[in-house]
This record gives sequence, C-alpha cells and structure tokens, in this order.
Amino acid sequence: MSRGAIALAMTGASGAVYGLRLLECLLGAGRQVYFMVSSPAQMVIATETDFNLPARPEAMQAALVEYFAADSRQLKVFAKEQWTAPVASGSSAPRAMVVCPCSSGSLSAIANGASKTLLERAADVMLKEQRKLILVSRETPLSAIHLENMLTLARLGVTILPANPGFYHRPSNIDGLVDFVVGRVLDHLDVEHALLPRWGQEED
Repeated sequence: MSRGAIALAMTGASGAVYGLRLLECLLGAGRQVYFMVSSPAQMVIATETDFNLPARPEAMQAALVEYFAADSRQLKVFAKEQWTAPVASGSSAPRAMVVCPCSSGSLSAIANGASKTLLERAADVMLKEQRKLILVSRETPLSAIHLENMLTLARLGVTILPANPGFYHRPSNIDGLVDFVVGRVLDHLDVEHALLPRWGQEED
C-alpha cells in the first residue's frame, strides 16, 4: 500500500499554513499520507497557526485525523528517528514526497545526503529510487549557497517549487494565496483539485 502513498514533511521554515492546507487537500482527495514534522516545524506551527499539535506521533496523528475528519487509515505520523518507517527504505518507498515548507537547512541536508533524521532519509530514498520529490522552499533572499543546493537537486530531477503565489486569480485573502501554491503542488502530484481557476479559464 505504501507505493501509492504520498509522504509529506514539514520543516521549520515560515509558511506552516502551506503544509497544513496540503495535508487537508490530500486527505480530502482520499490519499494515504505519511506525515513527518521536524521539531522546528512544530514550533512554527504553534507560532503561525491556531494548531496546538501534540508532540507524540500517535497523539498528533489522532488530532489531525479528527480535525480534518479523515479516515484513520489514511494518515500515519512518524517520529523523527523512527527508522522502521516505510519511508526509510527503498523497498517500501512512497509514490512521491513533498517537503512543505522546506527550510534552507533541510534543503541543504537533502542536497548533501545527510540523512540524519527520518525526514532527510526519506528524501534521500526518493532520490536514489528516482521517485518524485517536491521541495516547497520558503526563503528570501537567496544566497549563492541556497541557489547551488537547489541547482544540485534540480539536476537530479527534484522539483523546486518555491512558495511564490500568483495573483492573476485576484485573491481576496490569505487563503487564496495559500491555495495557489498548494494547487501547484497538487498539480505536480497528479491530484485533482478545484482550488482556483486555471490560467485562461473563467471561474464557474
């Protein structure tokens, strides 16, 4: 079942709303999600949103399933050093992985094959198994180091998808900006959505 799953990881970059909205959309689409949250990400989530996620993976999983009214079988939350998780092995790698938001530190670790945490190992597995890996970077301005790391990963086939919302759909609030970025991620995951009208198409 893991090969049809989508791994979603959140790191400590600002923009927790992107990751949480993406999780909501994936669960709403009936997808199975393997979820990983770094310790800095938990702090950012508490700072930027009204979510107070429990620290323990089991409790976090239960809280998210209840909040998003999802099937309990859809979501599995893994601890940062849970090396027995399916995402840690190429023999059980998910179909795709998204890091959203992706901090520059996490991007650097992935680019250099650090694999010190389960999140980093999961991304390394996606690279070696040549599976889809999407990094929603959230940093500005970018240094030469950031750009070189991005280029290294892009040459390996990684999709670098910065959290840069468009405005042609005339968003009236923050939700519209978030949905623009999340919609682009869903497009690259081949997950159908109706978050916003597409370029050249009028909204129904």
